[in-house]
Amino acid sequence: MLNTIFKEGLFEGKKALVTGGGTGIGLRIARELATLGAEVVIASRKMENLEKGLNIITKEGGKAIAIECNIRNEDSIAACVTEAIEKIGGIDFLINNAGGQFPSPAENINTKGWNAVIETNLSGTFHMSRHVYNAIMKKNGGAIVNIIADMWNGFPMMSHTGAARAGVDNLTKTLAVEWGRNGVRVNSVAPGLIHSSGLDSYAPEFKQYILSAGKNNQANRMGTEEEVAAAVVYLLSPAAAYITGETLKVDAGESLYSPLFPPSEHEKIPPFKDSEN
Repeated sequence: MLNTIFKEGLFEGKKALVTGGGTGIGLRIARELATLGAEVVIASRKMENLEKGLNIITKEGGKAIAIECNIRNEDSIAACVTEAIEKIGGIDFLINNAGGQFPSPAENINTKGWNAVIETNLSGTFHMSRHVYNAIMKKNGGAIVNIIADMWNGFPMMSHTGAARAGVDNLTKTLAVEWGRNGVRVNSVAPGLIHSSGLDSYAPEFKQYILSAGKNNQANRMGTEEEVAAAVVYLLSPAAAYITGETLKVDAGESLYSPLFPPSEHEKIPPFKDSEN
């Protein structure tokens, strides 16, 4: 059974769709929601990852199904939303977690590489949100949480995803205003440097760079998947009923970093981490 700091049965009877839900932060979010009673759809391009994630959730006693979905393809998005609603009976929560990028100096990113990241991280988020809204949330209401990134001071070596995530930050505000009249709340979570399985997708040199930069915050450490998932759960919960159009930074003040006031070495803010994970 997954350890959680939230109330048992918090999301009993709720239905959730988590994109990029087969691995990493997305899987942790899905596990948390399932533990709290929600029936969860995890969606991703790779069925192999989905099957592994599904096995973890069901072993923990959660209810979940897996749907193969490519968020760069609008037909695939539409089919995913339709299948999710048919199989679990609705969508109360949408977590737009799927994304992807690659490290590169801006001058070396060609049109194909730029478009691939924009289509995934920005357009995919928009189209998934739009399809879910039109299919069910416009009538029944709901809550959407977009996972973006800590890109407030620019995003060197990641100009494509920095631009895309900044776009989603603004999209979050726009959709919150347009869809609020139908009972839909839209918020974002912006993780800082997180110790996630997603790190393994990068080359060893870039991975080491991220690990070495992980202490440039006031907690003097990298964040955990659990800490990101907890922020998402909060924004989906009734406790956040009066919050919409906002972005919650989960970065221990990384976005406030200044060489004039470098963080101190300490271990006084221990991580929230599931001891059974």
